[in-house]
Amino acid sequence: MHIIHLSAECYPAAKAGGLADVVGSLPKYLNQLGEECEVVIPKYDNHWMGKQEFEKVFEGAFSMAAEPVHFSVQRMKDDKLGFPFYVIDIPGRFDRPGIYIDPWSGHGYWDELERFVSFQTAAMEWMKAENIRPDIVHCHDHHTALVPFMMAHCNRYRDMADTPSVITVHNAEYHGEHDIDKFKLLPAFNLDNIGLLDWNGRLNSLAAGLKNAWKITTVSNTYMDELAHNSSGLEMLFDHEKDKSTGIVNGIDTEVWDPATDELIEYNFSFRNRKKGKLENKAHLCKEFGLNPDRPTISFIGRLVREKGADLLPDLFKRVMYSDKEVNFVLLGTGDPQLHQVFASMQDDHVGFFDATLEYNEKLAHQIYAGSDFILMPSRVEPCGLNQMFAMRYGTVPIVRAVGGLKDTVRDISEDEGYGVTFSDFNLDAASEALSRAVELYKDEARYSEVLKRIMKLDFSWKSSAREYLKMYNGLRSTA
Repeated sequence: MHIIHLSAECYPAAKAGGLADVVGSLPKYLNQLGEECEVVIPKYDNHWMGKQEFEKVFEGAFSMAAEPVHFSVQRMKDDKLGFPFYVIDIPGRFDRPGIYIDPWSGHGYWDELERFVSFQTAAMEWMKAENIRPDIVHCHDHHTALVPFMMAHCNRYRDMADTPSVITVHNAEYHGEHDIDKFKLLPAFNLDNIGLLDWNGRLNSLAAGLKNAWKITTVSNTYMDELAHNSSGLEMLFDHEKDKSTGIVNGIDTEVWDPATDELIEYNFSFRNRKKGKLENKAHLCKEFGLNPDRPTISFIGRLVREKGADLLPDLFKRVMYSDKEVNFVLLGTGDPQLHQVFASMQDDHVGFFDATLEYNEKLAHQIYAGSDFILMPSRVEPCGLNQMFAMRYGTVPIVRAVGGLKDTVRDISEDEGYGVTFSDFNLDAASEALSRAVELYKDEARYSEVLKRIMKLDFSWKSSAREYLKMYNGLRSTA
């Protein structure tokens, strides 16, 4: 089966969040099952892209709002990612250092819609000109969510109307919403169909994807259920489209995330020598940050934004540090500038108990997973969450709010065969109580050892998730 994935991100080429991890892994594991998956993203001006060799396979042009747009499609010369990898070079639109945000100003690019409409149109033009007819076109988030509409209703691409399209919603907080008159950026279509782009009088890219795609998937079952009640204004639409929707929990790339072979951690270890490996990596981590390795070490890795519950962390950490509990806290992430200031100040005030690294650092992230006792994820919203899976792969116990994919992947230690600490309410008391339970678990050496054994036996690989996607694809093909 020939499947083309269209996305704004793909690890390791361009990453802003978990979308990149999924698009960089799912096609590889589908190909290992015998399918023919390809990935297409924009060509950004970043370090990784500059180090790769690409060959130009197509050049084309189209008109967007009466302005000519020239582009080229380039294929990476080797398939080291596990799938054919294409980038679309559109001069003036993506030859910038940031994916969505200008790193100098910290603001989103002014021409967001123009950028991604041009990318989607270029992809459609390439497929049309080269007579590429995949069995499935799989789109990811609002950046590529106009493609199902283009396939079904834009005059130039009507010969692809019978090709099944899928939209995966990785994060419904972002809709790609703009003034309705921006529809003029799209290739020509019958204006009787403009309602398929419209939501509350605005052009809403994600809503268009939900309306026009043959199938909607989200990255966990619980998140799928939550979207009908909380999706920033699309609740009614998610509920209306529920019969063509399904949740499939993400996996992780266990070839990249393997403590036995990971070159980014100080000491490699496996299930068989897990206790020794954890102690060695913890000692290294604590030495780096001037922390006492005899204390439980609780870490947070992620974007310092409201969605991740990062605004709860300062008061939560202070409450625990001012109690009689001796705990190390390690934080790695970037985001809200005000939180940066708070954490920098806390680092000065709590030397030996708290350390914050306010940057994106992939190597350090791996070492934190390997050297921590617990990973903390107090998210308000978590469509799937990958950090809890990375952590458990490295023998680190998750402390999570039971929401979205966290609820689907972490079972509380109070349950039979439980292996994590969960809490339901988003408030300081609930989170603090969860941390207290984690500290008590750490003190119970026999119980903690049993939980460590359980989490390192869990299988969060893409293999089972890829089979779920394959089953869904086959169902679509049978109706095409």
